[in-house]
Amino acid sequence: MSEGPWVPLFPLGVVLLPGGFLPLHIFEERYKTMVGECMEKAQAFGMVYYNGARIASAGCTAGIVEIRHRYPDGRLDIMTRGEKRFAVLERDESKPYLRGRLRFFDDQPEELGEQDAELARRGLDLLGELERLLERELQLESAGSAGIREVSFRLAGCAGFSLDEKQAFLEMTSTRQRLQKAVPALKKLIERLKLTLEIQRIVGGNGHPPQR
Repeated sequence: MSEGPWVPLFPLGVVLLPGGFLPLHIFEERYKTMVGECMEKAQAFGMVYYNGARIASAGCTAGIVEIRHRYPDGRLDIMTRGEKRFAVLERDESKPYLRGRLRFFDDQPEELGEQDAELARRGLDLLGELERLLERELQLESAGSAGIREVSFRLAGCAGFSLDEKQAFLEMTSTRQRLQKAVPALKKLIERLKLTLEIQRIVGGNGHPPQR
């Protein structure tokens, strides 16, 4: 772990994982100020999960990769990408926005072998199957080209997982454990989705009353 400087924090009802992309619409004055300062300094800010009652003690820095739209009143549409995970050591509210003194962390060193790579490939296959069932287009990298650690985060960011589940994946410091938890969970998600789709097909499925 390494301790970093004070970093702007953005509490929001989302969980950002390393490598994940997150579009944001910036409209509050304090966050317009925060994002403006981050762009001036080419600095990332910290995304932390806020469930409406509590701000998580761990999060992920968000680098601004694209300004998609600037509005006349100063609002912004931006695209961010998850970078480094952190634990919040202290908070400061002296600025219009929240700041935190952070300690960065990553997965512990592990000897990942072919069994782990195979599990990662299986996870990507499952993720592709889930996206096809949801009728979404997804460009998947192979486990080899993306790296096993990167694949583990990609699986953990699946839309089928709850925010609390994603937060648990974010806080894990074992690539192998993340894969071992995410892959069976994805399999269960697909089984439930297939059952739901089959029931909809049998019943008629579109939720509209029959036409006369």
